[in-house]
Amino acid sequence: MIFLLQQMLFFSMPLMVVAVGGLFSERSGIVNIALEGMMIFGGFVGILFLFLFTGRMSGQYALAIAMGLATLAGMFLGLMHAYASVTMKANQAISGMALNILAPAVAVFVAKEVTPSELIPFRQRFFIPVVPVLADIPILGPVLFQRAYITTYVAIAVFVVSLIVIKKTRFGLRLRASGEHPHALDAAGVKVSRIRYAGVLISGGLAGLGGIIFFIPTSVEFSASVSGYGFLAIAVLVFSRWEIKRIIATSFFFGLMQTIASAFSGIPFLAEISFIPAEFYRMLPYVATLVVLSLSRGESAAPAAIGVPYDVSAR
Repeated sequence: MIFLLQQMLFFSMPLMVVAVGGLFSERSGIVNIALEGMMIFGGFVGILFLFLFTGRMSGQYALAIAMGLATLAGMFLGLMHAYASVTMKANQAISGMALNILAPAVAVFVAKEVTPSELIPFRQRFFIPVVPVLADIPILGPVLFQRAYITTYVAIAVFVVSLIVIKKTRFGLRLRASGEHPHALDAAGVKVSRIRYAGVLISGGLAGLGGIIFFIPTSVEFSASVSGYGFLAIAVLVFSRWEIKRIIATSFFFGLMQTIASAFSGIPFLAEISFIPAEFYRMLPYVATLVVLSLSRGESAAPAAIGVPYDVSAR
């Protein structure tokens, strides 16, 4: 059970961070289907830093810097998406898909220049064996504070801070107004474009951060793929009905599906069922996505002005 819960955390945390990132953009009124590309690009920049600076600094400091760089890389793509969607009023879905194509292509090209292949290896040295005192807490201790990663704690902090920002601050109120009633926000003297830029930049930053949070606990190399996690994060956002408090529970559900898909051979009662092929478990997260989205049909809870470019002259 402890193994299962630990693995579920590793798969749920990036989903949660990226879904919260998507929430910032879409609550501001900008559709962001570029989360996949932003994750890949953020993970690429962070892992490239770890590869280039292997042995030059201690593991946790290097990881902290890599997470900062991954966030900045995601924000860079967010800036590109915001410029296309807000300033140029381009089709937001096309802009997002263009970034999804661009990010892995750039990552593969650069990876081939610095390594013999398109893979960028990094040492699996970032886990913390035991957190003193906290590791002794029953149940919670072994799950959260043994063989732990700081990426998990960063993800939890991101969720808590985002919850406060969206629900309790003036910026959060303006962000929600930008996606629901941008004309009313403009009439109140607040620039809608500025709020939307901020929402998309935060979205890109969190998606980039989610990229490296995805790679560190679950892999030993960057492979220009996040296994569809960006699109899975969009499914989390939709099923959560664009409500941040629901994102954490939905992320854990999809994280559990991904855990079963990736680590079913380490789960005793599943490993004993020999007549079920491995391919069945591997497709579970995507089947669950289709089932969940079909169950969430009906009246959309999406922001009223999402995907609609704001025209000041139309006030």
